[in-house]
Amino acid sequence: MSKEVLIFLHMDDKHPGYIANYLETNNIPYRVVRGYAGDSIPLLNDSMAGLVFMGGAMSANDAIPWIEQEIELIYQAIDANVPVLGHCLGGQLISVALGADVTAHPTGEVGWHSCNRQPNAEADKWLGTTDDSFPMFHWHFETFSLPQRARLLFSSEYCQNQAYSVGENVLAMQCHVEMTEPLITHWITQWQDDLQEMTATKQNYQQIRASLKDNVVRLNQVAEQLYSCWAKSLQLKLKR
Repeated sequence: MSKEVLIFLHMDDKHPGYIANYLETNNIPYRVVRGYAGDSIPLLNDSMAGLVFMGGAMSANDAIPWIEQEIELIYQAIDANVPVLGHCLGGQLISVALGADVTAHPTGEVGWHSCNRQPNAEADKWLGTTDDSFPMFHWHFETFSLPQRARLLFSSEYCQNQAYSVGENVLAMQCHVEMTEPLITHWITQWQDDLQEMTATKQNYQQIRASLKDNVVRLNQVAEQLYSCWAKSLQLKLKR
């Protein structure tokens, strides 16, 4: 049976962003699943080399059948040692599957805000030579607590729990490391009316667009490092 990575999209993006670029560059087959659009959420099977969960406007706490099915799939995958990766809502889904809480964030966090690595060996392993402080893209109004056995990898000034790992093959992020210039441009154009507020934690449309190319280049470097670390366990699954 040929193996592939499943990418679960939760909104009408044409492309999953840098994670798909990474998989394509490394000749790792993947398939996109859109449960919100009627695709069936598959049961765990031996064809799944890894699972990737993207962001979305809904909550991991919503009583939506396909969300509940994705959470159950994550639980089974982690129990079976299948690599799992989550971005924003995806990170929250992983957290719920691991018994942690997803709650409202006090202020929300939107736009470019720096993250800082935690002083532990797991952060060093996952972030490699990444600078201690690096730009990250955010768009969330909820946050997750840390599950048991999780190791916090990095934080922002306004949200402590930005990313954690569990073992060698589970990476959950509150932030959007997957963003590319076309994807950010699509988002901020589609939801420009929602990007008028300017606070310490929320940037407006103009602020997000400022230095967009430079920020994306640096963000992609962080993504490359994180995905490469996660893909080490993925490669083992692909070879079996």
